[in-house]
Parts: sequence; C-alpha cells; structure tokens
Amino acid sequence: MRGYVTDRAAPGGLRLEGDLAQPAAGMEDLVVEVRASGVNRGELALLEQRPDGWRPGQDVAGIVVEAAAGGGLDGHRPPQGTRIVGVVDGGSWSERVAVPLTQAAVLPDEVGFEAAAALPIAGLTALRALRAGPPLLGRRVLVTGATGAVGHLAVQLAVAAGAEVTAVVSSHTRQATAAALGADHVRTSVGEGDGPFDLVLDGVGGTLLRDAVRRLAAGGVAATYGTLGGAAPLDLADFAPPDGKPGPWKSLVGVFHAHPSKSRGEDLATLAALVADGRLRPHLGSVRDWSELPETLDALRLRQIRGKAVLTIPDR
Repeated sequence: MRGYVTDRAAPGGLRLEGDLAQPAAGMEDLVVEVRASGVNRGELALLEQRPDGWRPGQDVAGIVVEAAAGGGLDGHRPPQGTRIVGVVDGGSWSERVAVPLTQAAVLPDEVGFEAAAALPIAGLTALRALRAGPPLLGRRVLVTGATGAVGHLAVQLAVAAGAEVTAVVSSHTRQATAAALGADHVRTSVGEGDGPFDLVLDGVGGTLLRDAVRRLAAGGVAATYGTLGGAAPLDLADFAPPDGKPGPWKSLVGVFHAHPSKSRGEDLATLAALVADGRLRPHLGSVRDWSELPETLDALRLRQIRGKAVLTIPDR
C-alpha cells in the first residue's frame, strides 16, 4: 500500500512510501479506501514535531472496504461499500486507513468526496466553537478569518442557526466572498460601531481578538481556535461588563476539534447532512491529486489558499 510518511531527509520532510502495511479492521474500526483527504494548516506543525516514519493526514472521505467487527455507540456498523467521511489521528494521506466507528459518518449520495474531505477538522472546529456560546437564534455573532478553512463554514452554520453574523476578512478583495456566504455585515476590522456581540469565533488572535473581546456584550463568549496573528494583548479589564455597568463578565474559551471525542462521528453526520441539503457549502480553495501534496503544503505555508485544501486519490 502507498502512503506518505515523515522523512526529514526528503524534500519537504515527506516521502511517498510504496510498501506500507495494510490497515486492519477491528471491533470498533473500519478500513476505508481513501478517495479524498483534507490538508489542514495545523498539520504543518505536526510534520515538524513527529518522528520519521509517522503517517500524517486526519480528514478522510472514501469507501468502506472492510467493516468493523463490532458496532459503534448506537450499534451501527457501516457495511462494505458504504461511502463515509471520518477523522483520524494520522494515516489519511494513504491509499487506505483504519477509521474508528465513533469518528465516522455515512456520507449522503448528494455529497462528493472532495466536499466531504473539507469537513472533519475545519467543520468540527466551527460547529463546536459555535456551541461555546448561547443558542444562536437572534444572537449577534462575529467570525474572524471568515473566508478561511474554518471561518467560511462557521459563517454559514451561524446563519443557518438564525444568528446575525458579522464577518471579518483580511482585505477588501475578500468582502464579496464573505457576503456570498450569507454574512449580514462584512468588515476588515472591528470598530466601536460594531456589536455588541454575544459570541465571537476567532482563529486569528493578536489585536483582532483583543478588539473583538472589547465588543462583546456582558456575559458574551469569545471562542478561539487559532493564533495566526500572534498572542492577543488582553487585560483583565477587557472582560469586564461594557461601560462599567453591573452584569456578568465576558469569557474566553479555547476550542479543539477533538473534544468531545465520542461524538465526532455524530457531528460529522450533522455537517454532511447540511451539505446535502444545500445549507452548507464547503469552499474548496485547492483540489489537487495527492501526488501534489508537497506543492499543497507549500501553498499553505505561504497562505496562498483561501478555503480548504483537498487531495484526491483516483479510483483504483
């Protein structure tokens, strides 16, 4: 079996290995023939941290070739031939990978493999960040990095939930894209006239997160999942109720896609269903054959990809 492994002596730190051991199904794992896999910015750091021989890749969409011996939490066991979307801790940049049942969902026929591969890490992050705040119907939500891999999904999910959404983008050239996602307001910065917001979703950090926190309503929540802009210069006073009025303090919470772990498959099923009925449209910023993985990683490093980067493996 072919697949990528880390190799510091190879160009880009990766080597396409041609004789990897085939994954095996277990009581709670099924084997998937990979048709598409996502590439996430966070994986750039993982490639530097992991030892030689590690098999990278987390997002996966493909076809079950070996069913699990047991059933998942609900007793469900996708049979051979089932199209699925899933998330793994490594190995999806290979021809086949073992996927835990609790981290997989059956893929509706209306959703292609490329779109499905854009959902796991980015979609779970967006969905779980939105759950960090109050119920969204009628609430004001701010999303920074709104045309990025997580942000473009977060804007659509917040709109679908009935929120009034303000999208923040890095330049005027991206404003039309954010507006097309359904955002009610589009900004290139956060100013005094914005908000107050009940929930902020931020993957940028830096002064943008500070400005967003200052525009939170009393008791509002800022959910953060990235620091591309560096550390935020926040002070305790930034979390006090606005205008010095009595009321609950604001809060800052970190969001990691993997927690809670046992419901990842359930959440992926929710995301896939939203794509199937048209309420969620993954923005595929780069779709390339998996042989072009090094070029895709370089483009991510240079921040040349807006939306999601996806690799495809041709039907074999």
